[in-house]
Amino acid sequence: MGSGLTVTVFGAYGHTGRFVVAQLRERGFVPVLSGRDADKLKVLASESGLDARPASVDDPASLDRALAGAAAVINCAGPFATTAAPVIEAALRAGIPYVDVAAEIEANADTFTHFTDRARAAGAVIVPAMAFYGGLGDLLVTTAMGDWTAADEAHVAYGLSSWHPTTGTRAAGAVSRQRRDGRRVRYTNGRLEYRHDDLPTLEWPFPDPMGPRAVIGEFTMADVVTVPSHLSIPEVRTYMTVEAARDLAAPDTPAPAAADEHGRSAQTFLVDVVVRSGGIERRAVAKGRDIYAVTAPLAVEAVDRILTGRTRTVGVASAGELFDAPDFLRALSPHISVELHP
Repeated sequence: MGSGLTVTVFGAYGHTGRFVVAQLRERGFVPVLSGRDADKLKVLASESGLDARPASVDDPASLDRALAGAAAVINCAGPFATTAAPVIEAALRAGIPYVDVAAEIEANADTFTHFTDRARAAGAVIVPAMAFYGGLGDLLVTTAMGDWTAADEAHVAYGLSSWHPTTGTRAAGAVSRQRRDGRRVRYTNGRLEYRHDDLPTLEWPFPDPMGPRAVIGEFTMADVVTVPSHLSIPEVRTYMTVEAARDLAAPDTPAPAAADEHGRSAQTFLVDVVVRSGGIERRAVAKGRDIYAVTAPLAVEAVDRILTGRTRTVGVASAGELFDAPDFLRALSPHISVELHP
């Protein structure tokens, strides 16, 4: 448990940030509220009674003040192409672990590229994509692998009942599209490949209660960065149910709306992971509710394990490399149900 340790949440007033703040408090941590909008921080601070420290990514001194005395920082403020590097730099200056919830493929790749050597040399822990996209898929793939040291391919199929994107999701998507110059991306032959052709549509055999559904093939998410960062798998593919992809693409799809006392939406998800090696198949399935809300226990569990020394390496590392993946998933049982099919 947090035992009163302070954790700075950058982007605390955002949709996901609020879930992270609530989860930290539930786990016994004391959140420090930070972000770029001083007015929104003031409102959240008055509601919660927590310390608010405005900070901007183009003002390193303000970031240093936001992280002063904190045991760790969780970055919930996208687009992460803009925020990740400055907040990581501040965490390195402060000598504290950094965790973010970035779903942006290129931003996560940048974190590995630019900070791996420095973080390892400093003995620091930096965890990108510790969220529903990137983190959960990596934990599931790592768990499904079991005693395998390599596999031929990994598939992560996202069965979302719907997808009402937040403002942050839309902003991050716009940045990613700009960086790709209209191209799409997939991970094949051990590398990221950018293409101009259309995304394929196929049927994915989701287990019950979802059953077979039409999906967008090669609907590429952050798992193509996290999984290959530590697992020898040359083909990593991700898929998205057609209905959810349409929701995301439609400009008039509303933001998530609270449907229970915890602020979660009515959205449900089923993540179906399949790894194959030499004709043998292993599977892991996760089920839960609200992809934004479930990001909070993922990120907070990561911070708790880092601060209590339950880690396997230092430097920039994805969830599956840094933690005992099966044990981590078991710890999420109040929020996610997981089934393994070896």
